[in-house]
Amino acid sequence: MVRDMAEVQAKKTEREDRDIPVMKDFTSPEELYRELIKSVVRYHPSTDISMIEKAYQTALSFHEGQVRKSGEPYIIHPLCVAIILADLELDKESIVAGLLHDVVEDTPMTTEDVARAFSDEVALLVDGVTKLGQLSYSADKVDEQAENLRKMFLAMAKDIRVILIKLADRLHNMRTLKYMRPEKQKEKARETMDIYAPIAQRLGIAKVKVELDDLALKYLEPEVYYDLVAQIAEKRSSREQYVQSIVAEVKQHMDNAKIEADVKGRVKHFFSIYKKMVNQDKTLDQIYDLFAVRILVKSVKDCYAALGVIHEMYKPIPGRFKDYIAMPKPNMYQALHTTLIGPKGQPFEIQIRTYEMHRTAEYGIAA
Repeated sequence: MVRDMAEVQAKKTEREDRDIPVMKDFTSPEELYRELIKSVVRYHPSTDISMIEKAYQTALSFHEGQVRKSGEPYIIHPLCVAIILADLELDKESIVAGLLHDVVEDTPMTTEDVARAFSDEVALLVDGVTKLGQLSYSADKVDEQAENLRKMFLAMAKDIRVILIKLADRLHNMRTLKYMRPEKQKEKARETMDIYAPIAQRLGIAKVKVELDDLALKYLEPEVYYDLVAQIAEKRSSREQYVQSIVAEVKQHMDNAKIEADVKGRVKHFFSIYKKMVNQDKTLDQIYDLFAVRILVKSVKDCYAALGVIHEMYKPIPGRFKDYIAMPKPNMYQALHTTLIGPKGQPFEIQIRTYEMHRTAEYGIAA
């Protein structure tokens, strides 16, 4: 009964926390296609959608009669992959390749057919995704071998868009993993945690990386995952009130300092919390910085000005300040991180970055 309630709460929490839109099960292909076009036009109003329409009709025709483990028409999968790519604001060719990414492997259509019907560029993307799908991974590989496979994965893709399509493919497969056999679920989850999530991190695509990690944890450590869901849900209301009170206070001080800022709070993702518990050998009740406040401003100058305001408001914890603006991470991530003692004596983290830095943090190399 507790597990059932946790599963319901997990679905609710996943919907609330996701940065990338997720389509409900068994949405019709037509509805998904309309959603895809709406998303593409939103970020690229002048896009000629005729090639996307042609790719959709081609995939619909070649995948006709094929169904997924869920029982839904197979076309749902490439449509959802294309929607994820559109959310990452990729170009038209990537969207088209996302719609066609399984036709060479699963239908009579060849790479040459794709080139003739669309373009050499699209054919190369589809061929690259097909070849990456042929890499095998064994869950008993040691860390060094997993790292070698990650390097091979990156080296094989002549075009970085191939990897982005493959990440979108894996993300949708992880979202629908419940329809697979339990042993297959664990195999795919381990591969996701060892290969795909680290690659997403290496490319700086936080919004994909955190969801892959959370979904992998859900299938690798289900008891831990659902216990976390239940415990966080139990305290979510009071914690959110606390976070929002800090957000309001920070926003007021930013306004007083004439710093134009967007201030938001969030509970950290399940996998992030789980790692803290394991690394620090603590229970959830002993992990205090479960939430973070993010401040978005217009300029680097405003980042440091906002930091000064924050350090006047709350007591900073020594040794917990990181300047990733002066010293960016290898994946291009930039921000100021500081951990502070909140109004109730509870530590919390604040991240300060410009809007441009935020876009890079969320979309990484796709930006």
